[in-house]
Amino acid sequence: MTTSPLATAVLVHGAFADAASWTGVIAELQNDGISVVAPPNPLRGLESDAAYIASVAAQIDGPVVLVGHSYGGAVISVAGATKNVVGLVYVAAYVTEKGESLGELQGRFPLSPLVSNLKEETYPVEGAEPAVEVTIKAEAFPDIFAADVPAAVTKVLATTQRPLAASAFTETASAAAWRTKPSWALVAGADQAINPEVERFGAKRAGATIVEIEGASHAVAVSRPKEVAALIRDAVRATS
Repeated sequence: MTTSPLATAVLVHGAFADAASWTGVIAELQNDGISVVAPPNPLRGLESDAAYIASVAAQIDGPVVLVGHSYGGAVISVAGATKNVVGLVYVAAYVTEKGESLGELQGRFPLSPLVSNLKEETYPVEGAEPAVEVTIKAEAFPDIFAADVPAAVTKVLATTQRPLAASAFTETASAAAWRTKPSWALVAGADQAINPEVERFGAKRAGATIVEIEGASHAVAVSRPKEVAALIRDAVRATS
């Protein structure tokens, strides 16, 4: 159990990444005395992933600020309905409405290069046919996901990327916690994984406090940890 005079920041990674993508942000927040939890996002489906993150948040003593990167934004929009969640921070993320899917949201805007550079594979499902999961093609990963990250780091990120169940793109959100809780959003101005217009639209619709970083890639938490941590810090202090 975690206890802090400030809200605990729960950092939820998105697709094609893991909790280690928050390393620089975690260090910044911990230096400021902010408690941080960075759980693994299962990446198996929006409702099941949100239920897991909601369970993590509910077991923390005191208020929680949920932070979602990329697909993690859709996850926290649902999981944020948890009683002790007091704020939401979206980092280069989808900000979904209740009843809306990722595909519907991004389909309103020109598609990013990500869509045509996904590699499909299958994984076993007990009692059912194998399901499809996707990763980013290795040769396309640097430009699409982490164009402003050093090449040596990007090579590791491409190798360790975690796949997302393809069904996550069509599953609709059962809640939009931003309708009742304050939100903050960081738009990555040079994002090639999610069209920045998708990020801006969702953030504005949610009435979020918005910060945009010009030239930032989708991996903004890796390339610009100080700026990402600063926005989270603002949210934690504002809700504590």
